[in-house]
Amino acid sequence: RTVEIAIKAGATTINIPDTVGYTAPRESAALIRMLLERVPGADEIIFATHCHNDLGMATANSLAAVEAGARQIECTINGLGERAGNTALEEVVMALRVRADIYGVDTHLDTTGLWPASQKLTRVTGAALSPNKAIVGKNAFSHEAGIHQHGMLSDRRTYEIMTPESVGSPGSALVLGKHSGKHA
Repeated sequence: RTVEIAIKAGATTINIPDTVGYTAPRESAALIRMLLERVPGADEIIFATHCHNDLGMATANSLAAVEAGARQIECTINGLGERAGNTALEEVVMALRVRADIYGVDTHLDTTGLWPASQKLTRVTGAALSPNKAIVGKNAFSHEAGIHQHGMLSDRRTYEIMTPESVGSPGSALVLGKHSGKHA
């Protein structure tokens, strides 16, 4: 009822927040679908999501909402935010781009600025970034396992579903280490 009243009053965007990171992806999608099906005028406005990452599902919840019809995601670079953080911009944008076959939406964002923005934010805030952070972590495009290195040397698309250049990263790295094996 509240959403219907807001639409009648002239709202053009309705935000559906999960400020404690409790919602599961199927619940996030079901809520957006329900609103679009049941609320008069819902098809004429934009539904937004604002997901916190307390259970590690902020990106999954945001993507589920997009799949169900949401067209705005409130997110942050590196997933920074209160407690466990918010939906990570770089994760959502690249998931939408790499899996356009599923989501069918385009952000029109210049993704080559993702890595530089992440690095700058890390320097400015002093908030350490995990080396294994998806998309922008130091190890996101590093390969130590011998089978990965062999695949990378044969055809980098084997183990890189996106290129480092597509997110503005300086490039891939083949790391010689205990996991490299004879193929390296």
